[in-house]
Parts: sequence; C-alpha cells; structure tokens
Amino acid sequence: MTDFSTASLGIDAEAETDRIAEGIRGYLRQNRRRGTVVAVSGGIDSSVVAALCVHALGPERVLALQLPESESSDETVPLSSELIASLGVDSRLEDISPALEALGCYRRRDDAVRRVFGDYGPGYRSKIVLPSVVDSDRYRIYSIVIQAPDGTTRTRRLTTEAYLEIVAATNFKQRTRKALEYFHADRLNYAVAGTPNRLEYDQGFFVKLGDGAADLKPIAHLYKTQVYALAEYLGVPEAIRTRPPTTDTYSMPQSQEEFYFSLPYDLMDLCLYGHNNGVPTDRIAAATGLSPDQVERVIRDIEQKRRTTAYLHRPPVLMSPVPQIQV
Repeated sequence: MTDFSTASLGIDAEAETDRIAEGIRGYLRQNRRRGTVVAVSGGIDSSVVAALCVHALGPERVLALQLPESESSDETVPLSSELIASLGVDSRLEDISPALEALGCYRRRDDAVRRVFGDYGPGYRSKIVLPSVVDSDRYRIYSIVIQAPDGTTRTRRLTTEAYLEIVAATNFKQRTRKALEYFHADRLNYAVAGTPNRLEYDQGFFVKLGDGAADLKPIAHLYKTQVYALAEYLGVPEAIRTRPPTTDTYSMPQSQEEFYFSLPYDLMDLCLYGHNNGVPTDRIAAATGLSPDQVERVIRDIEQKRRTTAYLHRPPVLMSPVPQIQV
C-alpha cells in the first residue's frame, strides 16, 4: 500500500451494487422467499439497503416500513417518505408509540433517569453520552444529559444500574420495530433485510434480536464511506445523503459518535480500515489528523468493543449438539 487515505476506501459502486444484488437474489431463491422487507428511517444505511433491494428485485417485490415513535426526529417520516417515492415501492407507516407505552418503555426509562435526576418528569428530554476516547485514556463511563422544559441542560455520570435500565428500556424500540418487520415478512413470504454497515456490525452497535436481527445484511461488509458511495450511485435523495448520522433513539438529538463511536464516521472508517489491514499507526495518524497516541487509543477502543459485544454475534448455545440440524 503506497498511500493510505480516504482513497483507500474507494469502491467500484456499479460492480459492488451488482454483486450485492446477485447475493440478495440468491438468498431468496435458496430460501424460497418472494421479496424483502426493509425498515426505512430516513438514514443513509436503511436507504441504501432499500435501494439495493429494488435494484435486485424491482420495486414490486420490496416493502418499505416506516416505524416512527413519539421521540423520533421530525425528519424521520418526511425523509423516508421521499425515499419511498423515489424508489416507487409499496410502504406501510405504523406508529409504534402505543406498543412502547404498553410495554412500559418510556416509563421504565424515566424511572431510571430519576435515580440520577429526581426532578425529571413531563416535558423533559434526555440522552446518554460517552466521553471522547481521543481526549484521554481514562475509563469511559456513560453520562446522562437532561433538558428541562425551559431549555436548560444538566449532565451527570450514570450509575451502572441506571445505565443498564435506560438501555434495556430503550431497546424496546428496536425490538418492537423488528417484530413488525417480521410480521409483514411472514404474511408476504418475504425476507427481512437488515441495515448495519461495517462499523456497526464490527463494533456491536446494534440490539440483539432488535435491529441486529435479519435474514440477510447486504451492507455489513461495507465501511460507512463506501455506503455513501453506493448511495450516490443508486440515486438516494440528496437530503438523506447530506443528513448527519444520528441514533434517532433518544428524545434529545444525539450523534452516533457521542453515544458509541469515538469519532465521526469518516475518521472511524480510516482507523478501522487501517487497523484491519495492518497500516502503521503513524500513517493512520497522518491520514486522520490525529496524533499517534490518539490513534492507539481508538484502536484499543475498537478491540475492547469487539470483546464486550462478541456475544451479540453468537447464536444461542445448545447444551448438547443436535447433529441432524446444520447451522
């Protein structure tokens, strides 16, 4: 490798699109499924997966689901609607807020927040954040940020108990969406297409049996930079391509890097790609504008996340083999 930069993540978008499309068609043939269901959020990943499915199967064999809830971004439905119109696919819009209310998603989360901020109540909003790994080598502990109805914000470190309960309650959102995806897939004899990119898949940035569940994951091998390249080639609407990546999970706006990743996606791509391909630390530092020490901290964080989220990738453990069933 004579040069290491964003050019290292270059991709032949046409060839890659055709290769993925053949993979989608092959999966459906092998498993006797008629089409695909894709949950679209107005984000880049779900938009590219939906566009790839249309490229592979035609719009008549793709169902796009819009599954907002009361804390979704105001952009979620308009942007996903623009995508649906551009692709010409059938769609369904189902507000999952009533289901989340019934499951106690919001109540359970708010109860956990009140363990840290006793006055948290109606009209308040919140999100959880991590300190940047590039700023120091200290142990990274989540904090909660709350916003009062008057707009003032406060931040405090989360206890382990409160953090786990907030995440557990919030995970109802991804799992409820997935239940609806499989309802529509089952009734149509379709497959569910998952939407994680390589950063998310590698680093365990998904909910087990939530957004991590799918029958096929067309872009899990693609770095986010490459996903954007496919988006342009596939004609994903510009408003989606220029939208900053968000979690769209908490009631306050939240970027992916403040919740989980150490850096913006383009720099994380370079660090992960460089680490995966044995690029020396000083060359990664030169390409990203980070110091070698900062790159080393990011790489340690990458490895730590791989270790702690490895269980998310594993199938259920059997206490004894069932040799007649091949997985």
